[in-house]
Amino acid sequence: MAMKILINYIFVIFTIQASLLAMQNHAVVLQYHRFDEMKYPSTSISMELFTQQVEYLVKNNYTVWPLSKIVKYLLEKKELPDKTVSITIDDAYHSVYTKAYPLLKKYKLPFTIFVNSAPIVHESVHYLTWDEMREMGKYGAEYANHTYSHQYLVRDGIKNPKNYKKYVTKEIEMCEVKIEKELGKKVCTDPKILAYPFGEYDVRLMKLVKSLGYVGVAQNSAPISRESNFMALTRFPMSGGFGEMDQFVLKINTLPLPLESISNKDTLLDKSNNPPFLILTLKKPLKDLQCFTSDGKKITMQWLTETTVKIESELPLLYPRNHYTCTAHAKGNAWYWYSHLWIVLK
Repeated sequence: MAMKILINYIFVIFTIQASLLAMQNHAVVLQYHRFDEMKYPSTSISMELFTQQVEYLVKNNYTVWPLSKIVKYLLEKKELPDKTVSITIDDAYHSVYTKAYPLLKKYKLPFTIFVNSAPIVHESVHYLTWDEMREMGKYGAEYANHTYSHQYLVRDGIKNPKNYKKYVTKEIEMCEVKIEKELGKKVCTDPKILAYPFGEYDVRLMKLVKSLGYVGVAQNSAPISRESNFMALTRFPMSGGFGEMDQFVLKINTLPLPLESISNKDTLLDKSNNPPFLILTLKKPLKDLQCFTSDGKKITMQWLTETTVKIESELPLLYPRNHYTCTAHAKGNAWYWYSHLWIVLK
């Protein structure tokens, strides 16, 4: 009898430990726009490739959650299931309904659509309708703010600084009021989430968006974690050739680069500070760290200490935007990943 109790106790302990090992505090967020609209190659993915990606997630037991659920867990410091992924779709183009939705519905996968509401209000045939969005909301879709008319908020603010706060607030609140009225409980409100148009943000915009009660979402690539900047959550773009299956598999298995600090939180570049430098302080030495610009050019790296590195492009970055992306081998086939946005001003 005593032996049986001991065996049961050991089994329970083993089960708990195995469960804890299968939890994590990071996730990968995927970003899409159009589906099978190949006259827009930079923002579209073929349904053949998208189907391969979705079926890979299903067959390999990835946990697919809506973005709001992942963000809420991270903010509340709750553990996420192993291999957690979110599918996000920007702009609410009509091909979401005609192409992607049937596949996502078939596999019962949730997804998050960032809505810029002006073209829907004006009933553009290229965008979703409210009825289509309400239907998708019954089968896994949630909706979040992408501003009313999808403008260059950072650049517009530089051109017209006096009206900046009023202008940006109006863009965000007009969209929020409309989507909540039309889509009700399917809109992310706990927390409220905003995706920056064109993925562009700076320190001033982040502060304003935070004051309005939103989490901010960007477009530069990296996994997200409890230690992420919740005013600029990163995503992996899957369109424009960035989602081929070898890249897809690599990216959904990435880990956040273990960063202690980053020297420059802003993103704006002009002639006076282009090319920019960035100083990263790591939590542990990573001697195989490599950094690249968006066009794949290797960035010069200067190690200041065993864990602090200064990175700087040899040439000025080109308009309209660029990124510094740093990676290092983690464990097995996994890679650490970090990306910093730069907005290049004329």
